[in-house]
Amino acid sequence: MPRLSRILGPDGERIDLDELFGPPKAGPSLTGVRSPISGHPAEGLTPSRLAAIHRAAAAGDPLSYLELAEDIEERDLHYAAVLGTRRRQVAQLPVTVESASDDAEHVGHADFLRDWLREGVLDAALFDMLDAVGKGLAIVEIEWDSAPDLVAPRALTYRPQRWFALDQTDYETPLLLDGVGRLPLAPHKFLIHRHPSKSGLTIRSGIARVASWAWMYKAFTIKDWAIFCQNYGMPVRVGKYHPAATDADKETLWRAVANIAGDCAAIIPQGMEIEFVSVESAKSGGGGQLYAERANWMDQQISKLVLGQTATTDAIAGGHAVGQEHRLVQEDLERSDAKMISATLTRQLVPCIIAFNFGPQRKYPRIVVGRPDETPIDTVISALEKLGPHGLTVEASQVRDRLGFDEPAPDAEVIGGRPPPPAGPLPNPLDEVQSPPSRSAAPTDLPLKGGGKTDDGASLNTVRHIIARHAVSPEPDHVERLTERLAADAAGAMAGLTDEVRAAFNDASDLADLADRLARLDLPADALTEAMTRAMALAHLAGEAALLDEI
Repeated sequence: MPRLSRILGPDGERIDLDELFGPPKAGPSLTGVRSPISGHPAEGLTPSRLAAIHRAAAAGDPLSYLELAEDIEERDLHYAAVLGTRRRQVAQLPVTVESASDDAEHVGHADFLRDWLREGVLDAALFDMLDAVGKGLAIVEIEWDSAPDLVAPRALTYRPQRWFALDQTDYETPLLLDGVGRLPLAPHKFLIHRHPSKSGLTIRSGIARVASWAWMYKAFTIKDWAIFCQNYGMPVRVGKYHPAATDADKETLWRAVANIAGDCAAIIPQGMEIEFVSVESAKSGGGGQLYAERANWMDQQISKLVLGQTATTDAIAGGHAVGQEHRLVQEDLERSDAKMISATLTRQLVPCIIAFNFGPQRKYPRIVVGRPDETPIDTVISALEKLGPHGLTVEASQVRDRLGFDEPAPDAEVIGGRPPPPAGPLPNPLDEVQSPPSRSAAPTDLPLKGGGKTDDGASLNTVRHIIARHAVSPEPDHVERLTERLAADAAGAMAGLTDEVRAAFNDASDLADLADRLARLDLPADALTEAMTRAMALAHLAGEAALLDEI
C-alpha cells in the first residue's frame, strides 16, 4: 500500500510519500539499461549512416542520435565553445520571483521561493537544463527534502537523455528505460525542459541535428587537410639504385628513404624519372589555404546556428558597429532562451513547491530568469516621483519585485516609508511671519509680529507644516502661487499710495507745482513693507521645505 500523507499536489491529490521521498528513480542501473558508458557513432561517420541515425530518431529511436550529439560536442572545438557560450550566458543570469498578486498570502509564497533560491539548488542545475539547446530536451530528477516546516528540492540531478525512450504514440512523452521495459515518469519527480529551435517534434528540433551535418563535412575537410600537410609539408625522398642492384640492395635503399620521415618516399632505378606534377601547383596555388577556408566557413555556419551571428567568435571586417549589431542578435537569443527556461520552472517546479507547503492554489508565483528588459530602474523611480503626486498608482509589490526587495516582516526594522499626514487643520504660516530673515539667519531666527524672535520649537513647527503640505498634496507651481499671494496682500497698500499720488496730479497747476506737491507727500509704506516681508519669508520657508523633501 502506498504511504499517503496530508501533503497535496497542485492537482489536489494526496502525495505518495514513498514515491516523493524515496530513492532516485532514474539513476544508473545495474542491468546496463541505463549505463553511464555511451557509444560513439561519430567514429567513421558517413553521410548514409548519418541520414539513417536521423531517420531512426524521427521514428522514435533516438539513442544513436543522442550519443552522436554528445560525441560531436566532445570532438569539435568550435561547436563545444559556442554551445557552451550560449548555455553559460543564460545559466549566469539573475533569477527573480514575481508574486501572483499584492495579497499578503501571495507575497508570502513569493518570499518562500526566494528563500529556497538562496540555497543555490537551481543555480547549479540551470546549465544542465540548457543541454536541451543542443538535443531538444533535457531531463533532471528532483530530489525532495522534507523538514518539519518545509518541503523543497535539495538537488536537481541531470539525467542523460539516452536513458529515456519516446512514447510510440506521440513521439514526445519521455519514458524511463528499465529492466522490465519502458516506465512512465513518476509524478512530481522530474523536470522536462524542451528547448526547440524549430517547430515540430522535440527530438527533431535540437540544433545538434543540423550541426551534425556541418561537423561531418568539416571532419572530412580536416582529414584531407591533414593528408595534404603530411604529403606536401615535407620534401619527397627519392632513392635511386643502379640497374645491377640486387633485391637486397633495393630493400636496404627503401628502408633508408622510408625511415627518414613520413610516408612520401619512393625508389627508382637510375635513369628513370618520376614527375610530381601536383607539388609545384599545390605550392603556387595555395592548396592548403583551400582546406583552411572550408573549415573556417563550416565554423562560421555553426556560429550562426548556435549564436545567431559570427562577430563574437571570429574577427571579421566591419569594426565596432558590426560587432554591436551582432551582439544584439546574441542578446535576442539570450532573452528567448531565458523565457523558455522560466516557463518550464514556473509550470513544472513552482506549483509543486507551493502546493506541498501551502496547499493547492489558484495562482502561483513566477520564477523569472534573465535581465529585466523593462524601463530602467532610475527612470521608473523618476516617473513615480513626478507622476505619483498627480494620481499615478502602482502596487508596492511590483516595485519591490523590480528592485529585488522582499516584503518587510511585521517586526522588522525598516528604512523609508511615507510620513503620516498631520492631524487637524494646518495653521497658515503667513499669519505668523512679519519680516524676512537675513541671508545668514537660520529658519529659527524668523521674526514674528511684535518684534520678538521665535524659539526653536515654533520655527520648526512652521517648517514641518510646510513640509507636510508639500508631501500630502499635489505639487503646485510655487512661483505662481507666491506671486498671486503677494499681489493680493499688496493690493490694499498699493491702492492707498496711488490715491494720494493721483490727487497730487489733479490739484497741480503746472509741472513745477506737481514736483513740489510730490516732494511734500509723506507716503505711508508700512503696509507695503509688511506685505513684501511676509512674501519673502514664505518664499524662504517654501524653499527650505522643498530642499528637505528632496533629501
